[in-house]
Amino acid sequence: MRYLDRVAVVTGAGSGIGRALTIALARDGARVAAADIDPSALADTQAGCGSDRVSAYPVDVTDREAVLSFADDVRRDLGCASLVFNNAGVDLYASAIDMSFADFDWLMAINVGGVVNGTKAFLPQLIEAGSARRPARLVNISSAFGLIAFAYQSAYSASKFAVRGFTEAVRQEMIVDHHPVTVHSVHPGVVRSNFGVNMRTADTEDRDKAVKQYERAARTSPEKTARLVLRGVDRNRARIVIGPDGWVAAALPRLIGVHYTGLMAWATRLTNKQ
Repeated sequence: MRYLDRVAVVTGAGSGIGRALTIALARDGARVAAADIDPSALADTQAGCGSDRVSAYPVDVTDREAVLSFADDVRRDLGCASLVFNNAGVDLYASAIDMSFADFDWLMAINVGGVVNGTKAFLPQLIEAGSARRPARLVNISSAFGLIAFAYQSAYSASKFAVRGFTEAVRQEMIVDHHPVTVHSVHPGVVRSNFGVNMRTADTEDRDKAVKQYERAARTSPEKTARLVLRGVDRNRARIVIGPDGWVAAALPRLIGVHYTGLMAWATRLTNKQ
């Protein structure tokens, strides 16, 4: 049990990758503080673990004071966190013209603000818990959309590029300041989950099209994603790319540079005709 009695924190633990990470960590011996805005989804995650190693914390990651209080609660209830997975995220399918400012702010508050809040709240505990022989781990979930941008995903891509930049800078800071914390940016492709169903869109027609496209593109299961995340963390990979679509997203800018935008625009136009 590679994480025996280590304290792990997972946000967005009520479904998808967050639920799969919670179950995998508990199975491998960790005591998991599972956070989600939906208490009923958290209860389902606890039931899926089949053990008493998971503690549920209803938390809105956009509420900074709530996240700081959550960190205090974890320290008091379980001990100092040594593994943190900032996973909570949402999607918005809309053109830059059609999306509302309210929807843009909603997405950025969760996808970027949630990562920053979780990092700031738990980083002192990670530094305290880590050691040279057994470093603590900070894992922020970006996306393949944080490696290349997609049409009608301007807000989501912006948020995931921001997560990547923030995470890579924090990794450097931990190295420069000799803190025993490794930092990891995770870039999954499209994962089979309810993420697409829960996305916001500019209108109903866009929503139906976006959900169908998401379901067609989803190739990787949450369980496989969780396994690959943990393997990448154990190997101290700064950037963890997951799924064939994730690897394509990582390769395109290296192979053809900024010209990938024209290729992606052509592919999107072709897809929209189907």
